[in-house]
Amino acid sequence: MNKLLKNNITLTAGVLILLMVTATIFSPHFLTLFNLQSVMRDLAFIGMIAVAQSLLLLIGELDLSVGKIATLSGVLSGLLMSVLKCNPFLAFLIGLLAGTILGIMNGLLVAKLRLNSMVATIGMQSLYGGITLVLTKGKAITDISPSVSFLGKGNIAGIPMPFLFMLVILAVILFLVKKTKTGRYIYAIGNSREASRIMGIRVEFIRIMLFAIVGFISALAGILYVARLGSAQASIGNNWPMNSIAACVIGGILLTGGVGSPLGALLGAAIISVISNVIVLFGVNVYWQEAVNGIVIVAAIALPSLVTIIRGRKKIRKGNPERLQQAGKGES
Repeated sequence: MNKLLKNNITLTAGVLILLMVTATIFSPHFLTLFNLQSVMRDLAFIGMIAVAQSLLLLIGELDLSVGKIATLSGVLSGLLMSVLKCNPFLAFLIGLLAGTILGIMNGLLVAKLRLNSMVATIGMQSLYGGITLVLTKGKAITDISPSVSFLGKGNIAGIPMPFLFMLVILAVILFLVKKTKTGRYIYAIGNSREASRIMGIRVEFIRIMLFAIVGFISALAGILYVARLGSAQASIGNNWPMNSIAACVIGGILLTGGVGSPLGALLGAAIISVISNVIVLFGVNVYWQEAVNGIVIVAAIALPSLVTIIRGRKKIRKGNPERLQQAGKGES
């Protein structure tokens, strides 16, 4: 499994480097400081969500409500600041708590009621989106305190603040997955849920915990996006669920669970971000971005299946001569 993980990450990193080299050759603007900061800032949000989503995919689950959790948490924080004149940082903490609670709700539906995670989170996505529209009445909340704008717009040594948040999240999640017993349990659950229960692993608790972590990270991404825009909008994070899943698949994480790494998910998110940036730099109609993302998703999902089919055919071809020889001996 370790060799498979390394191969997937190496392949994804190679594709990313190839994309960046190609973009540099054909566009003199790609390596400019302004453009690189733009790429890093965009990557920060999809990267955070992808790293979070990777935790669920490792146990064979997913969360399609991450975008709406981000939106609702950001809107809630914005309302606390603009309407109730709450301390901006306290409002952000309440938003993070709200996102965590929403994640726990998703986890309870999946783990305790044994609902399919995709179906359950599609339903919760509609619920969270509806609550957001009720709170905002479809309008943007613009009276966001300037004191928190640095979290979304600021830079430290030329590196955007959201990107630094993303790196911290990646480090924490990698430590959780690679250096703790919980991380080993995550892979065990992804490989066989029933076997994990027999081993005494608290499967339901870990599943709920991971949904809570995803809710927290989604809320953080939504709140940072509010700080970046200076307003809380109901459209925040609409593309994050599918892009995060695509990033994970591109990074070598199997949808069935048990194989992959959060680092691969981040590299996959970087590929998506670079492709989106290249579309803009090359003057391609931005409406093609969705089509390109769709092609990337389908290609990433189809590639492992194609490899499996090709390997299977090779084994059959290698096995046929032996079977023919055995058949010939039997006839003689």
